[in-house]
Amino acid sequence: MPAIRPITDLRNTTAISELCHRLNEPVFITKNGCEDLVIMSSEAYDRSLSAVNAAEIFRELLVSMRELSENKGIDGLEVLEELRNKYNYDV
Repeated sequence: MPAIRPITDLRNTTAISELCHRLNEPVFITKNGCEDLVIMSSEAYDRSLSAVNAAEIFRELLVSMRELSENKGIDGLEVLEELRNKYNYDV
C-alpha cells in the first residue's frame, strides 16, 4: 500500500527521509487533499531508473526481433562498409 502524507509533514525532513528509506518506495505528498508530489530515497530512484532503462532496452530488442522476422534487417557488415565509403574511412 502506498505511503501518502500531507504536505505539512515535509516540515519534519528527518522523519520523511527516514520514511522514504524505510519503505524504499515512493511516498505520495498531498496538498489540500489532492496529489501534489512524489518523493523517494535515492536508492529507490536508482532502482526505478534501472527498471525504466531495462524496459527501453527490452522494447528496442522486440522491435529488432520483429524487423528481423519480417526481413527488414540490414547486415551489419554492409552498414559498416557504407559508412566507410561515405566518410572515406579506411581501417
